[in-house]
Amino acid sequence: MIQRLSVLDQSPVREGGTGSGALQETLDLARLADGLGYHRYWVAEHHGGPMLAGPAPEVLIGPIASVTSRIRVGSGGVMLPHYSPFKVAEAFSLLAGLFPERIDLGLGRASGTDPLTAYALQRDRRTGAADDFPQQLVELLMYLGGGHGAADKFPDGHRFARLAESLPGRPERPEPWLLGSSPQSAIWAAELGLPYAFADFIAPGGEVIAADYRDRFQPSERWREPQTAVAAWVVAADTDEEARRLATSSRMAFKMLRRGRLIAVPPVEKAIRFLESEGEDPFAPPPGRRTIVGAIDPVRAQLEQLADDYGASEVIVVTITHDHEARRHSYELLADAFDLTTTVHAGTAADDAT
Repeated sequence: MIQRLSVLDQSPVREGGTGSGALQETLDLARLADGLGYHRYWVAEHHGGPMLAGPAPEVLIGPIASVTSRIRVGSGGVMLPHYSPFKVAEAFSLLAGLFPERIDLGLGRASGTDPLTAYALQRDRRTGAADDFPQQLVELLMYLGGGHGAADKFPDGHRFARLAESLPGRPERPEPWLLGSSPQSAIWAAELGLPYAFADFIAPGGEVIAADYRDRFQPSERWREPQTAVAAWVVAADTDEEARRLATSSRMAFKMLRRGRLIAVPPVEKAIRFLESEGEDPFAPPPGRRTIVGAIDPVRAQLEQLADDYGASEVIVVTITHDHEARRHSYELLADAFDLTTTVHAGTAADDAT
């Protein structure tokens, strides 16, 4: 059963728009999600392309938290191989100090870009970047502390131990999550006692991976039970036909991405013409990806089934359309279908009574 509904915003840039405009639309959508009762609002990290305007979640999280009041805000995620674990710990400690009990630190292993751009992001370009994500992850968790099992703190005498005491936001801490789309990420999350979010919109069919995470989970001081979320690709509209039309924009954009051609999100009419020229039915589900597209009743049923398949209590919704108002409306329909505003208001009243 879905207990929480959340947002993953990739800050899409629409054809005819600008990156600046996309970032303003992210702030607008965050305000909307906050008012509608979504549980968390995550922003992604992508580099070097014209389609997505979010290369630095650690920069974008602060403005989003500033224009919202109750929703959790975080990264979905920080691509840790690009960074020093200490620098990430400092940035997210600062955010947690400014916005207590509201900051999430979702962590990923992917580059979030193509190989050339990943190379451009390297500080030292004499050799390829080291593949040491597990060590980076453990070091980062040691800086943050907070009861994450074996990675809770540095061993006595460790040369970095004093740095953990100097984080600017102490005693506040961000909440770490591990993001993934492969079996290995689930293993790491389970071993470290971390919450785990699986990207079904990238790699559908991860139900077995999510089950393996739960089976392997090692309780930590912070989390005694596994916490599973699943991120899904969703476009909801007033009718099935309208939803399928809106979804053609992202279909074209990602088809071009797979060919190595990066474009801004095209308008519906252009996308339909393109897909037809490729010999495809523009309104049929794309092969190889799970998309939940339609009027709200079938969308709700599919989301509930998805959460049940993954054993997930939370669904994180990814929506990209050319028209910003259509994207807003999709999230409004979902909030209404799952009674999010009613749930949040009831929770607030209960808190006030205690």
